[in-house]
Amino acid sequence: MNQNDAAYLNLVLEPIRACSKYKPKFGQGTKGDGLTLAQFQKLYQSDPFYSWFGLDNPMMYAAHKAAGGMTSVYRQIGIGCEKLFRTAIKDALGLSETDVTWSYTIPLPNGKARTLHLDGRVPFDKIGDRAKRARFHAWMKDSAESIGVDKNVFSTLTGTIFEVRQGYKSKDSKRQNADIANAATAYTKAYFPCAVILSAQIDSQILFRYRAEKWAVVTGIEGANNPLISTYDFMRDVVGYDLAAFFQRNSKTLRSEIDAVLQALLAPGTQ
Repeated sequence: MNQNDAAYLNLVLEPIRACSKYKPKFGQGTKGDGLTLAQFQKLYQSDPFYSWFGLDNPMMYAAHKAAGGMTSVYRQIGIGCEKLFRTAIKDALGLSETDVTWSYTIPLPNGKARTLHLDGRVPFDKIGDRAKRARFHAWMKDSAESIGVDKNVFSTLTGTIFEVRQGYKSKDSKRQNADIANAATAYTKAYFPCAVILSAQIDSQILFRYRAEKWAVVTGIEGANNPLISTYDFMRDVVGYDLAAFFQRNSKTLRSEIDAVLQALLAPGTQ
């Protein structure tokens, strides 16, 4: 086991474990926890229409819990892996917490400002090891050329900012537009934007659109031997941390934790 495995594994598992406590809200606007099975049945039994159809059935509650819980599982895996990614690049490249954190503010119509955070940053001049700094800069240069970034624009860039996702199968145009706006802002702040997808699950049209908008995109493919397109090749060959090996070493634990969460979500429960 790698010396960082225990700490890194905890970063991933902590948000996932919270999914087992998920309870659906059924449109009640409940803050924090959702409704228990008993509260759900009381709500549905008090609605004549739902009661006539027998929708107060505990299995209906289980179906809602499972559906919302599955979405939560994907979301929490993404959150945990975002923390893992940021910590891994910090440790492997000898950066500080401030170095790997990036945000920017935008003005709102009401006169206030909103702060937007991305998932990681590498300012290459903060990489103390010369060989690592040169390797990272070379990756940036090759990656920028591969998506058609003008050389004059590239010469102004001081590092890379990252957006981390567990997968990207949604066609959510709002999310896509927000990411494209993030990329445009990154370039104005002299950073190269890169989307890191941990699975191989990304819609081909989204992938094409992001690269057309000058996002570098690496995805969770193995065996490509190309850090310009593979998340795991990038992490191993450029950052210097074998993320795929980490997941492989700890797969038994990860699978066990997910199994426990799914068992909890698929049972109607009495809580």
